[in-house]
Amino acid sequence: MKIKKPSLSFWQIFNMNVGFLGIQYSFGLQQTAINPIFLYLGAPEDMLPILNIAGPVTGLLVQPIIGAMSDKTWSNKWGRRKPYFLIGALLGSLCLFAFPYSPVLWFAVGLLWILDAGNNMAMEPYRAFVGDKLPEKQLSLGFQMQSLFVGAGILLANGSIVLFQYWFGGDATEEAGVIPQWLYYSFFIGAFLSLVTILWSVIKTPEIPPSVEELKEINTIKALPISKKMAKPFSEITAAIKDMPKFMWKIGAVYLFQWYALFIYWQFTTPLFKLTMGYSTSEAASQAAKMSLTYNIVTMVVALALVPLTLKFGGKKIYAISLVGTAISLFCIPYISDPLLVLLPMILFGIGWAAMMGIPYTMVSKIVPQNRRGVYMGILNMMIVIPMFIQTLTFGPIYKYILGSDAINAILFAGAFFAISAFLAMRLNETAKNK
Repeated sequence: MKIKKPSLSFWQIFNMNVGFLGIQYSFGLQQTAINPIFLYLGAPEDMLPILNIAGPVTGLLVQPIIGAMSDKTWSNKWGRRKPYFLIGALLGSLCLFAFPYSPVLWFAVGLLWILDAGNNMAMEPYRAFVGDKLPEKQLSLGFQMQSLFVGAGILLANGSIVLFQYWFGGDATEEAGVIPQWLYYSFFIGAFLSLVTILWSVIKTPEIPPSVEELKEINTIKALPISKKMAKPFSEITAAIKDMPKFMWKIGAVYLFQWYALFIYWQFTTPLFKLTMGYSTSEAASQAAKMSLTYNIVTMVVALALVPLTLKFGGKKIYAISLVGTAISLFCIPYISDPLLVLLPMILFGIGWAAMMGIPYTMVSKIVPQNRRGVYMGILNMMIVIPMFIQTLTFGPIYKYILGSDAINAILFAGAFFAISAFLAMRLNETAKNK
């Protein structure tokens, strides 16, 4: 029996999504600060893709498994999704605190693996959490609110990097093998936010209890021997992929090019500004943070504005147009050498990022069965990390041997992939045959 969900107020939806702030602050540091740390610790530029393989591998393993497990979890005290994002937030918080103390490259790479596992454990159930709580008419608002907090979290992360570099890093001399101290403070703030914001949402938002049928199934699984209980998430994932709606396969095609391109952008903006502006690693990292700061301000501003636009024109059109704008922004950035003017393309990038972080989740949440929402959100996130995994394995050689180890060519390559993803997004017809 389908549970009827009451409509929530704006502030209830806001409180429910506050925890996404801390998760996305952590991801903001990964986008902007982790690769400079690798460079500080002696990593060559063509090694950056493979050093980032932790993200796609942990996402590929953790997200669908946690999604399937959370579908079949219920505690009267802790709920269904909350135990998972609480544990993930605690793990991420500890790693963020330790990260700037990395003495050597391999230590930082190892911490990234643990940090990514924690972030993925926290984030995946959060997507399902919104779908669990909201009636269909409020799903767009719920996921675009998450998009707003994506922008806010990454905005705070990058804003802190820019400010701390300005306040404490201007006169510092770069020393090989040493992470500058001004970068420590952003990680300490992240360690605090990662845990506190999740606790806010946990305390403020009760979960909806499972139906009688769901509870019976959950109790049946609890009674299984430990070996069968451990195997259950894998069988759930296999069955869900077998029954997966055609629409999700089409989303996967879009994501293949979209997320490959995003990973290139995050990895190569710091090398780009070293090349186009003659910056040191610290100056280039600060400029990359300003870029991220700008596009996430735009994301915060436009995230909720996309709700009425998608309702009026359809998610497919808004999503595709936003991806075209993102492609245009990347085609422009390598040819602008002024540190202020280069921020202008980030307006288009920010609109695209707002769409990417909200619209596909709204589309998918409407078509998947309620009792499999967690596992399907996990599979959707597999579609994010598989392109990232492919990028970490393939783009290092592409960068070195085809693109001439030129960061300008890398960013243009990413722009071309965004253009392809926009074309594929136009195939996302939300009709009954795609369900």
